[in-house]
Amino acid sequence: MTEESGYEMLAIAGTLFERMISQQQAKVLRLAREVVPNITPEELRNPHDFPKLKEHATFEFEDGLLSGLISAQIAFNAEIKGRLLPPQPPAD
Repeated sequence: MTEESGYEMLAIAGTLFERMISQQQAKVLRLAREVVPNITPEELRNPHDFPKLKEHATFEFEDGLLSGLISAQIAFNAEIKGRLLPPQPPAD
C-alpha cells in the first residue's frame, strides 16, 4: 500500500463509516424514544440510566450494532495509520 492509497482509503472509509454511524445513531435514538420519549442524544450515551431501555430487545440489539460500527471505524483507522506511519524507536 502506498501512502497515497492509504490516505485515500482512510478518506473513503471515513465517509462511509460516518454515514453508517450517523444513520445507526438516528435509529437507536428513535427506538429509545419509543420507551423514553424525551431522551436526548446526550442521555443516550448512558442508556443504563434508563432501566426501561434494557427491557427493549430491539434497542439493545441496535445499540450493539452502533457500538460495533464505532469499534470497526476505530480499528480500521488504527490499522491503516499503523501501516502508513513509520515505527517509533523505543524510548531509552
